[in-house]
Amino acid sequence: MHPEHRDTSVVETEPRPEHSDMASKRIFVTVLIPFGLGYFLSYLFRTVNVVIAPDLARDLQLTASDLGFLTSIYFILFAAFQTPLGVILDRYGPRRVQIVLLIIAAAGSALFAISDSMVFLTIARSLIGLGVSGCLMAALKANAQWYPKARLPFFNACTMTFGTFGALTATIPVEVLAELYGWRMVFFVLTAFTIVIAVITAFVIPDFENTSGQEKPDEHIIRKQFRDLGYIYRDRFFWQIAVVTTLHGGVFLSYQALWMGPWLADVAGYSPAQVANAMLIFNIGMFVGVIGLGFISDRLQSFGIGLITIVRAGVVASLIVQISIAAEFTSIAVLLCAGFGFFGSSTLLVYALLAQNFPGHMVGKVNTAQNMLIFIGAFIIQWGIGVIIDFWPSLGEGRYDPAGQQFALTTVIVLEVIAFIWLMMPTRRDTFVED
Repeated sequence: MHPEHRDTSVVETEPRPEHSDMASKRIFVTVLIPFGLGYFLSYLFRTVNVVIAPDLARDLQLTASDLGFLTSIYFILFAAFQTPLGVILDRYGPRRVQIVLLIIAAAGSALFAISDSMVFLTIARSLIGLGVSGCLMAALKANAQWYPKARLPFFNACTMTFGTFGALTATIPVEVLAELYGWRMVFFVLTAFTIVIAVITAFVIPDFENTSGQEKPDEHIIRKQFRDLGYIYRDRFFWQIAVVTTLHGGVFLSYQALWMGPWLADVAGYSPAQVANAMLIFNIGMFVGVIGLGFISDRLQSFGIGLITIVRAGVVASLIVQISIAAEFTSIAVLLCAGFGFFGSSTLLVYALLAQNFPGHMVGKVNTAQNMLIFIGAFIIQWGIGVIIDFWPSLGEGRYDPAGQQFALTTVIVLEVIAFIWLMMPTRRDTFVED
């Protein structure tokens, strides 16, 4: 039987029976925090290049498109694995999948630390992207298993807070470590930390045992898993959410992971230390946004205001900030960084929105389907921005023409506005008919 989709305004509020087996505090300590550490690591790997980019460009003689490709290859490997990831998360559970992938990430980090050519650095960055591709999705899957659906915006926000700490760590701490010991030492440290988190995942997180009796005997048949994906990709509501999330999320990740740094240096005229400080503010803004928007969403839902309304408002505010950056309001660059971080995090709410509107056994697949699109968008946008910038002559020493940077940002803003118009259309749901 095909799943019946609920109206987006309907949210389950009853706690699940399996929650009585473990106190909420113990779930937080043994499930949410360990998976949160994995997401911390994932975001640290994702954004570490924003600070060390000038060193990479100088040491390897990289053009803007080379640097964009090397950094964004993380995104394409990350995205490529999302479809099988959703299936294996629903089949084997988040803990087992997380352990294997973290071992791959550790290998990629170690290779990155010792590589001295573009080829091996690209391979290493690819392994890192593959290895941390399940960190957020595994955490969200675990949250959906252990917590009531009505509380997912709050607990997902708690998980995503760990990601903001990873982004914060990729600013001043990384800049100091790289300045003292070089960018290779940064990746040696990351390798060790990845191994530690893999061990914590293996020995602290419990396996989830479903006691609801709602799953069918054929729940984990691979053919059925991929048939569920067909339902998701045919759902018009999914695509209405996915289009704007893909573009807006792709732009946000591209600037957080790489291009905000060059904009601050080349357009706003910031020194490397000032860039690191501004990116710290950017990621503090994201931290406040993740927590604040999660808390606000938790409260507003009790008044009948849906998550989609909050997402729409967040995207509008983010676009205003991006337009201000494109208009070269460099005198308030730090404030713009804070605003971009805060409002750019609004599309993270879509994971809770999707989890509320698809059956529990499809949560892993629908979240990874959305995540795949975001990271495909991030790969194309981050690399594409570098390609556009290269139409203007390089200024040397890892610096790029401000005119090229502003034109690239304006281009992606136009695409985001078009996607937002689609998001504002009345939402429609598909109801699948029984086989």
